[in-house]
Amino acid sequence: MTGSAGQVDPLQNNSSAGGTVQVKVIRGADIGPYVADLARLRISVFRAFPYLYDGDLDYERGYISRYSASLRSLFVLALDGERVVGVATGVPLADEAESFRRPFEAAGQTIDDIFYFGESVLLPEYRGRGLGVRFFAERECHAKALGLRICAFCAVERGKDHPRRPVDYVPLDGFWHKRGYRQAPQLRTQLSWKDMGEASESLKSLSFWLRELP
Repeated sequence: MTGSAGQVDPLQNNSSAGGTVQVKVIRGADIGPYVADLARLRISVFRAFPYLYDGDLDYERGYISRYSASLRSLFVLALDGERVVGVATGVPLADEAESFRRPFEAAGQTIDDIFYFGESVLLPEYRGRGLGVRFFAERECHAKALGLRICAFCAVERGKDHPRRPVDYVPLDGFWHKRGYRQAPQLRTQLSWKDMGEASESLKSLSFWLRELP
């Protein structure tokens, strides 16, 4: 199931164009050529609730460049032909930004044991085909290969009464629980970005989810 670095591995689901969606795993410096693809997908996918992110390509490229600076980072690409339609990212927490490390350090937890999942972005027309499960599996496999024993990610918190919450919105909590992740309410951080329709950035609260690898 797990591809090696640079290996393209087909997923048996037809794409909207009639081809096969493929998964490619890349690491470290090889990530560089795909930074622009991830920036584009982050802006597109994170516009939707709950992130409502009003993104900027120049900022995105700078923000994402930290992955290619780490030799232990990972991109899992979903490809429809040569088109990148989804990306999942990961990096050891020790190589992440301070805003992600701080909650663990404040709680006295050793960050050297933790692999952090960054983005998992997939265009809507490619969802429901098992790619989300694959994204988790590839990152967990990479974490184990690095000798790390815990995987973690964080998610934005929006109230159930948020005015822009769609009537048919289904949170991903159930999917994450099925993958073995549990929310850690004591671990929280804040990040600042501009919501769609906002005049300026505002702080958003995010909570962490963790899983100890078998």
